[in-house]
Amino acid sequence: MHPDWIVPEWPAPPVVGALITTRAGGSSRGVFATPEGAPGMNLSLRVGDELDAVGSNRALLAALAGAEPRWLDQVHGARAVAAEMIQAFDVLQKADASYTDVPGVVCAVLVADCLPILICDDLGTQVAVVHAGWRGLAEGVVENSVHAFGAASTRLMAYLGPCIGPTAFEVGADVRAAYCDRDAAASAAFVDYRAGKWLCDLPLLARQRLGKLGIDRVYGGTRCTYRESQHFYSYRREPATGRMAALIWLKAHAR
Repeated sequence: MHPDWIVPEWPAPPVVGALITTRAGGSSRGVFATPEGAPGMNLSLRVGDELDAVGSNRALLAALAGAEPRWLDQVHGARAVAAEMIQAFDVLQKADASYTDVPGVVCAVLVADCLPILICDDLGTQVAVVHAGWRGLAEGVVENSVHAFGAASTRLMAYLGPCIGPTAFEVGADVRAAYCDRDAAASAAFVDYRAGKWLCDLPLLARQRLGKLGIDRVYGGTRCTYRESQHFYSYRREPATGRMAALIWLKAHAR
């Protein structure tokens, strides 16, 4: 595993495996490489990268997790699906979150500014991963994912991966209204920046949503994909760019 990749620091049970990649450590070249020119770890098949390179990158992840990740057709929506129902090499499910209680099934999302959220329960019996862009977060992708758990929300914990940070995420009135019209407390996540524009704190919005569900053990949320160009892909910084992955699974050998 590349030393630049992120192993979440959170008190998840040992049976829970979790990993977030960066732009380093793979086989991708060109715009998908690191700023220093080293091969990159792009994991998307839809951004113009060489398919062999993406295949090699995905195979590396599968070897680390012990199984092929169950990829989604992410549409910036609020749907969450059971990962074990996704065929690893079949037509992808249109969804932005997946969950499982089956050991050896790897939940995965791709990100390049949107917020990846990992969730597990205290006993290590269930896990979920969420792709939370501003639209999906506003429409309830976190709520739908948490409701899929059999455990009470007070027994859950969450980890917020790298995303576009609060000093870089400039949004318009439509984004602010999508949150503040429903919840006045969301105004704390928006800073007036210039005429008709605000800076948006996506991790804070996620923490608010998780908190309203009863999940107050929330970790991470400090890394910025836009500012840390040496570590992360960022679609807003460079539209021609790759995608990182956030993975979570229950280790089959620990059951």
